[in-house]
Amino acid sequence: MENNTSKLVGINHIALEVGNVDEALDFYGQIFSFELRGRHGSMAFIDLGDQFIALAEGRTQTPDEGRHFGLVVESKDAVCKRLAELNIDLIPNLPEGFLDFLDPWGNHIQIVEYGTIQFTKTPAVLNAMGLGHLKKSPDAEEELREKGMWSE
Repeated sequence: MENNTSKLVGINHIALEVGNVDEALDFYGQIFSFELRGRHGSMAFIDLGDQFIALAEGRTQTPDEGRHFGLVVESKDAVCKRLAELNIDLIPNLPEGFLDFLDPWGNHIQIVEYGTIQFTKTPAVLNAMGLGHLKKSPDAEEELREKGMWSE
């Protein structure tokens, strides 16, 4: 620790405010395959291996514009196809390659594919999630290698 500060390590969870938790679980379940970690009161917890999304009833703010969060997925193409099947509009006027949409409550979600970004999970976590087959692209490997975070 430097200057009595603590180094950021990662994100444990994100909390999304939605109008109705059951409707949100149904909405997200039509797009993504996931396990429900649990429920407590007016909240539900979507498991992301060693992280989670907390869905909480009570969104009152206007839809997000620039503010967003990125979900890492096994296949960005599969999400894109599923969004089209469900007639869910993508956020327009974004640079090529971006896949962003709003959920029914105005949460702005950006989709990124595991293999193309620096974000990693340990082999043990990937295997426990049934995703041990995922591989990094050469560009993602190089970015990680430059930071001393890739040894394969």
